[in-house]
Amino acid sequence: MKKTSVLTALFLLSSASLFAGTYTIDTEHSTVGFKVKHMMISDVSGKFDTFNGSLNYDEKTKVLKSLNGTIDVNSINTANPKRDDHLKASDLFDVQKYPMIIFNLTEVKNDFAYGQLTLHGVTKLIKLKLDNNGIVKDPWGNQRVGLELSGQLNRKDYGITWNKALEAGGVAVDENVKLDIQLEGILNKQ
Repeated sequence: MKKTSVLTALFLLSSASLFAGTYTIDTEHSTVGFKVKHMMISDVSGKFDTFNGSLNYDEKTKVLKSLNGTIDVNSINTANPKRDDHLKASDLFDVQKYPMIIFNLTEVKNDFAYGQLTLHGVTKLIKLKLDNNGIVKDPWGNQRVGLELSGQLNRKDYGITWNKALEAGGVAVDENVKLDIQLEGILNKQ
């Protein structure tokens, strides 16, 4: 009887992993974006053009199991080359010293993804709202998964403190940064 229980448990554990798949982030159909308040009156949007990552998604339970990503900070794009150059400079992102942003998922709980975000040489736990858009087969037979992550971070928590005071009060750049990440992953073929 014990032998049967052990065999049953092993079967259940191995069959559960049959439904989980590793996906590579399709960077052509994904966006790592952000918004920050400018002059206290409007939002400036931007994104990073170069990033990569992978995730593990359980198709049976529809649960994100892991997510790891790397962003090339030098690829920042706010549609304004002069601003982008300043963002890359030593008084902000300092891309010469800190060229990458790294995210590693630690837990998914309810509709939130928790992970370690390393930015500007500082690693902190971050909480992101997770929207699971499910899986689909594309016209070429590839299985894809879609996820949306959104949240906010305080850039000062990561040592990015540059700012200018405005005559009328307030600052040129808000310290709170809104994150908007759209991910589409393609299931790795065995």
